[in-house]
Amino acid sequence: MAGHSHWANISRKKSLIDAKRGKLWSKLAKAIIVAAKHGGADPDANLRLRYAIDAAKAVSMPKDNIQRAIKTGTGEFKGGDLEESLYEGYGAGGVAVLCEILTDNKNRTAPEIRKIFEMCGGKLGGTGCVAYLFERKGLVRLPQSACDEDRLMEVALDAGAEDVKLSGDRWEVTCEPAAMAAVVDALGKAGLAVESNEIVRIPTNTVDVDDVDTARQVLTLMERLDDHDDVQSVSANFSIPDEAMAQLG
Repeated sequence: MAGHSHWANISRKKSLIDAKRGKLWSKLAKAIIVAAKHGGADPDANLRLRYAIDAAKAVSMPKDNIQRAIKTGTGEFKGGDLEESLYEGYGAGGVAVLCEILTDNKNRTAPEIRKIFEMCGGKLGGTGCVAYLFERKGLVRLPQSACDEDRLMEVALDAGAEDVKLSGDRWEVTCEPAAMAAVVDALGKAGLAVESNEIVRIPTNTVDVDDVDTARQVLTLMERLDDHDDVQSVSANFSIPDEAMAQLG
C-alpha cells in the first residue's frame, strides 16, 4: 500500500478517537484561526477557511467552537498568534516525511519534532529536502455505496476532478486544490454523499518498505508526529507490502 492511502486509512480511525477526546478539535481550531487570520472571516470569499470549517463540521465540532476560532483569527479574541511551518525529514528506510506545523512557539516545537524523528530511526532535514517529492491535491472521499463508478466519474470529472479511484470501501476523488469546492458542490447537487474533503500532499513516487521492523518504525514515526499538538498533518512516501502489513497486524 502506498503511504498516502495507507496512512489515510489509519488517520481516519485515529480521528474518531481524537475527536472524542477533543484533540482533533484543537488542531482544527488552529487551522480555522490561521485561515481567518490570512483570508478574512467569510468562507465564501476565503476557500481555505471554507475547507477548514468543512473539516471541523465533518467531525461534529460545535458551531460555537468554530465561530470562536474565526473570531480569534480575525483578532476579536486573543490567541491568534500562530506561525506556519513545513518540517521535512526522513524516516527509517529513507522514507520522505513532511509535517505541516502550526505553533505559537517555534523554539519549543522544533526540538520536539527533531526528537520524535530521532527516536523512530529518522532524521529531521533542511528546508526543501523532501517537499519536491509531494504534490498538493484536493481529496474528496465518498462511501463506495454512495454510487457506481460511472456516475461518480461523470459528475466529478465534469466539475474539474482529475481522477477517481476505489480505496478500500471508499471512493477517492482527486483534483487541484482550487477546484475542490466546485467538485464538492457538484457531488452534493447530484445527491452523492461526501464523507470528507481535505487538501493533502500526495507523493509523486514511493519507497518500498519490505522489512517488518523498518515498517514498524515508519508507522510509529507517523503516529507520534500526528499525535503532536502542533502537527496539522503528516505525509510520507512509503509503500508497505500486504505481507509485511499482515505481520504488523
